[in-house]
Amino acid sequence: MSLKQRLNLPAEPLFLMDGSAFIYRGFFANKNMQRSDGFPTNALVVVTRVLMRILRDERPGHFLFVKDGKGKNFRHDLFPLYKANRDATPEDLVRQMEPIVRMVKALGIPVEISDGCEADDCIASLAARFSAERPVIIVSGDKDLKQCLGPNVYMWDPASKEEKLLSAADFTAESGLRPDQWADVQALVGDTSDNIPGVPGIGPKTAQKIFEICPSLEDIRDHFALLGPKIQDKLRDHLDNMFLWRQLTSLSLDMCKELTLEDMTVGPLDEAQCAAMADEFELHALRRDMATLARLQHSAPIGATGGASGGGSGPAQAVSSATTTTMPVSDSGALRPAAQGSLMAPAEKASSKSRPAAGAGPQMSLLDVADEPEAPLVSALDQLPPCAGLEVAVVWPGGMGKAPHVGVEGLDDFRWGGSQEDLCVWLAGARRLVTADLKALLVAAACWRKLPVAATPPFFFDLGLAAYLINPEESDYGWPRLAVRWGAPLREGQGGNGPAGMALRMAAVMEQRLEADGLLELYRSLELPLTPVLAQMEARGVAIDAAAFQAFLSDVQGEIDRLTQEVFAAAGTTFNIRSAQQLGDMLFNTLKLPSPRKTRGGQASTSQETLEKLAGQHPVVESILQFRKLEKMRSTYLDPLPRLVDSRGRIHTTFNQKATATGRLSSSNPNLQNIPVRGPLGKRMRSCFIAGTDNLLVSADYSQVELRVLAHMSQDAALIEAFRNGEDIHARTAALVYDLTPDQVSPDQRRNAKTINFGLIYGMGAQKLAQELKISSNEAKEFIARYFERLTGLKEFYEEVEAVAKRQGYVTTLGGRRRLLPDIHSANGQNYALARRQAINTVIQGSAADIIKLAMLAVAHDAELKRMEARLLLQVHDELLLEVPTDAAAAAGERVAALMSGVMPGGAALSVPLVVDWGSGLDWGSAH
Repeated sequence: MSLKQRLNLPAEPLFLMDGSAFIYRGFFANKNMQRSDGFPTNALVVVTRVLMRILRDERPGHFLFVKDGKGKNFRHDLFPLYKANRDATPEDLVRQMEPIVRMVKALGIPVEISDGCEADDCIASLAARFSAERPVIIVSGDKDLKQCLGPNVYMWDPASKEEKLLSAADFTAESGLRPDQWADVQALVGDTSDNIPGVPGIGPKTAQKIFEICPSLEDIRDHFALLGPKIQDKLRDHLDNMFLWRQLTSLSLDMCKELTLEDMTVGPLDEAQCAAMADEFELHALRRDMATLARLQHSAPIGATGGASGGGSGPAQAVSSATTTTMPVSDSGALRPAAQGSLMAPAEKASSKSRPAAGAGPQMSLLDVADEPEAPLVSALDQLPPCAGLEVAVVWPGGMGKAPHVGVEGLDDFRWGGSQEDLCVWLAGARRLVTADLKALLVAAACWRKLPVAATPPFFFDLGLAAYLINPEESDYGWPRLAVRWGAPLREGQGGNGPAGMALRMAAVMEQRLEADGLLELYRSLELPLTPVLAQMEARGVAIDAAAFQAFLSDVQGEIDRLTQEVFAAAGTTFNIRSAQQLGDMLFNTLKLPSPRKTRGGQASTSQETLEKLAGQHPVVESILQFRKLEKMRSTYLDPLPRLVDSRGRIHTTFNQKATATGRLSSSNPNLQNIPVRGPLGKRMRSCFIAGTDNLLVSADYSQVELRVLAHMSQDAALIEAFRNGEDIHARTAALVYDLTPDQVSPDQRRNAKTINFGLIYGMGAQKLAQELKISSNEAKEFIARYFERLTGLKEFYEEVEAVAKRQGYVTTLGGRRRLLPDIHSANGQNYALARRQAINTVIQGSAADIIKLAMLAVAHDAELKRMEARLLLQVHDELLLEVPTDAAAAAGERVAALMSGVMPGGAALSVPLVVDWGSGLDWGSAH
């Protein structure tokens, strides 16, 4: 059923599409779509599919695709910092802009590039102008466009997970506001994506309360006394600014004046051009759908609404049938994300019994391919089918709070409504259990930990972990995203129907891919066994000394207060030191200090780097730097961490196994890997983490592991000799670079050598080295050249890594970990340089990550340490922290150091020794 029918519209609607929004959504939703030569096609495919779906189902007579133009617009004149926080458009998206516009025109849809304003302004102007004579459908999910809603204007997002259709009445029912109040609301709340500050402390709920009393900004200003004291305090200093913010959030109604209704008339699809573009960009499945759409247009006039879902007869029904069967193969690769699946939405592809009711409308999602059919609900053990010796999948399409879908090979999905404990009892007989996130299960309930977690061959198959190893650049490996990226080609085929049936097929395909990419051994012997170890560490947590935290906080707060008064005295006035704008005004206008650089928005920079350059030019700069250091300590650690303890006085972090492209673990909620370590503040901070009663903490730390990896992989003779002889590697490097003997090297020379030793691993260039060493760029270039002249093995190694990356498109670590580098062939010099740095960094840091993970497994599974009741608590970069009974701490420390020094990434020992430093103590500070 078309929108005209569903909304009972009196005339054919005008469709106005926020093309830029859909381009960006398509790009970021499905980043791994590309042509065989690596040319990205994700945004092109998604936008084309959404447009074809609208053309097919709505048969619009008038349709305009509006795209943002280049350059600034009137809002930048009002507020130079407008959108100053935006990153540059990704190169892979820029490359698709021209083909997208070409494709839209080939589909017969008029295109408008909105120069001098934003696409939203053009849409708002056209909606206001034409809604008096016909209904207007704004095709977008952008919140800013909600202010356009009115008696004859609707918003429609056909590409969201659940189709969204919004009228003015719907908006008021949901928000309690009128559409014409929306710009005022946004002015108070602000918009971080557009860098519109808004009023601090006012969110949507507070704004709604305000507008119930004062329905506009003018009312807020004129009837300020009607608002409560707390709200007045928040608004008082922003009564002028809020009107400026409204100018930024209000959409113009005076743009695109030259466009007529005739200019927005939909033409016929250009079959030749569509076919040519399908060939050019290898959109084979799309080509078939284009041909189907062309046949539909030939058989029915444009503007004839009703569509394939309207229950009509003839050609409209024929296209539904034809489209459903077109998509078993990939447009641009063997495994394609959902947007490259059938043009039909998930609901349309389901069986007839699960189709939406008449009037509900078809659904299509950019982000989710897996619909959730009404599988039968099973709640008792005796109702479960046999699973002994079979493969079973358990997934939660609706989230962990809902009944999971369970699939047994060969059977359709059912939903489990009983307890997790009963489900685990049944699953114990299965041959293998497929799930999307093993650690989430192990953390959720103890029953999952009773299953054979350490079995060989593995009992569990973790889809998210497998997908991470195949492509570690993604940001999300949860079930919805896995269904998008891996599920489309697997929706139908061998096995049962439903999400769990798809998961079983997904596991088989992923396992084949892991093997083909040489990743299966890494998955089975390192990453999968590490998952339960991390779950155990999270459950144990680490104890803190609440009194020590409170004393430290009190001292830091006192010093912050003292520094604040110092800064105020120097400035001659009070101001918000945390405000970059107010701080910049004090430094560069009041004190007349030189401003080294400006932000992208034109404001004087007060970054850490800028302040460090100003150090020595005025005493206040050092006070501000110290203020920032202590304020970060207070706000990040001292104040929040004690609030996170459990009933046993322990803090529990989350270890993220799938978060970094190099394989390094990260920590969050809270981040305990960023606990300061250097200087007296770091030492005191770590001393607040303590051992439990009758225990000590044991800390074991690799010494210069990344440099040892570098020596091994480069086979540089000087580095290998130095490490084998136990020399000071930085002094040895300095001696080589400065033509000295090691005993002649000064502390500054050693520091310089240390900076470049570590800096080159992280891709440091001459400019950054110059800043670090406080020398000129030319001196830094000479230093780097001399470094590589004396350490020839390193130069050859770096060149070989770059050559391998170019040849293969990826690099690998000692443990076989792989990182794809699509920008290694980029024509953009900046992107290419970044890819080169990533290649070198991944090979070294990724190999170090392999080593520390192997060490964690060795320590966690060691029988001797288990007898000592030594428990692994934290992993922080190259350090392991354990809690051990007091009388066993010394023996445990020796054992841990021996295990760590004996790991062999890739099954082979390094060419240089792995040295481990360890210590023990009542607290982390004394143990490290």
